[in-house]
Amino acid sequence: MTRTRCPWAESTPVMQAYHDEEWGVPERDSRALWEKLQLDGFQAGLSWSIILNKRDAFREGFAGFDPEKVARFDDSDVARLVVDPRIIRSRAKIEAVIGNARAYLAMRDAGEDFSAFVWGMAGGAPIRGDGLHAPAKTPLSEEMSKALKARGFKFVGPVIVYAWMQACGIVDDHVAGCWRR
Repeated sequence: MTRTRCPWAESTPVMQAYHDEEWGVPERDSRALWEKLQLDGFQAGLSWSIILNKRDAFREGFAGFDPEKVARFDDSDVARLVVDPRIIRSRAKIEAVIGNARAYLAMRDAGEDFSAFVWGMAGGAPIRGDGLHAPAKTPLSEEMSKALKARGFKFVGPVIVYAWMQACGIVDDHVAGCWRR
């Protein structure tokens, strides 16, 4: 049986699997949401397929995206990561992930659950797009970006945040006719 997918997902089997199994599926786990936000930050200026193909290397380099471990990274970890050819070797993005781990933990330590924060801003349920076009950003992604930045997060502009909201199922932007819609 042939499935009709969002056009962006047809390029490779890896992209098809990502679309069919992950993209747009509501994620409620705080740590998983944080990991996906970090990966979307690395995507800035690049294609998602590059990040997806390097995801295992990112997970290895960033201690499984365990915020407790990443928050303890130091200059030697940054030096190790900026020369790792398996990942995106942007010092600014690497340092942002470390800072974002600290911001995530600060939220947690202040009694603010990351998932509850994100989903609360979205009204608690996925927001369904019109199936015809997906914007690059929305008033909600702008608001969420501002709130994340106020908590110390970096590489969380409204376009990155919107792509992340789509990936995590906060927004359902599958196109009309897609079997996942």
